[in-house]
Amino acid sequence: MAETRDHGGGIDAAIARWGGTRADWLDLSTGINPVPYPLPDFAASDWTALPDRAAEAALVAAARRFWKVPEGVMVLPAPGASALIAALPILAPGGSVHIPGPTYNEHAAAFQAHGIAIGDATADTHVTVHPNNPDGRLFAPEGDPALRIIDESFCDVMPEASEVARCARPGTVVLKSFGKFWGLAGLRLGFAIGHTGTLAPLAARMGPWAVSGPALRVGAMALSDHDWAGRTRARLTRDAARLDGLMAQAGAEVVGGTTLFRLYDVDAAAWHDRLGRARILSRVFPYSDRWLRLGLPQPDAFDRLAVALTDGAA
Repeated sequence: MAETRDHGGGIDAAIARWGGTRADWLDLSTGINPVPYPLPDFAASDWTALPDRAAEAALVAAARRFWKVPEGVMVLPAPGASALIAALPILAPGGSVHIPGPTYNEHAAAFQAHGIAIGDATADTHVTVHPNNPDGRLFAPEGDPALRIIDESFCDVMPEASEVARCARPGTVVLKSFGKFWGLAGLRLGFAIGHTGTLAPLAARMGPWAVSGPALRVGAMALSDHDWAGRTRARLTRDAARLDGLMAQAGAEVVGGTTLFRLYDVDAAAWHDRLGRARILSRVFPYSDRWLRLGLPQPDAFDRLAVALTDGAA
């Protein structure tokens, strides 16, 4: 049986522990935008036909504009950033990888599954999550590895911090997740951005028709909607500040995060349990008994969280 790694989500397990039904729960354990991009009306062909080259080209063109991808740099769509993370080790030039932690655990798992050991900063491959999950720290280049992977799954809230410009150099790959900022994790859409020569083996691994017709349509629309992105960043900033205010009043100290998730210093197990009894799912980590991470509530759910905090649920 495959190892079960620690992640957010898991309402079924929360129900088993604290009771209730799925409809009772407020899931704050992920960093997914709680106000998703509005879905269009789909054509029947989105579901029945193999995705065509024109639809994929439209998605790639929108991605290039949105992320200001340098000329000549490849944009590779995939069925979710997780699919790319699992396959990225095929690009590794050596037998070890440096992954500064604590961070998102799927990177290390993917390399270990390919027989590549976790090493120090002298490794030929470096992986950095930027901004980092869960503490929000930003990328700081270290060394000069042959392959540098920068996971920007949460970077669309701060586009000025993106390292996409580095991708003009061979050996640098930036990952983008569509599900986080646009709030459509179930669509399963992600991107690798890098020099064509660097990404060629990964493109061959993905094969034709890697991205579904509905994902091609929604992705191209959303990545072209710069006004929505600007409004969303402003709302996330306001809502993150509101969440921090509620948590500070309850005695929590902010220690990091992004505007999609916040990290607090508390008695993590006690807060996780108390919130769970109020049917609010938070995120704790096996390597820290002080860190509690919360995603943003839907705008109409802040009052519910405030009541839970005031009533002693945390």
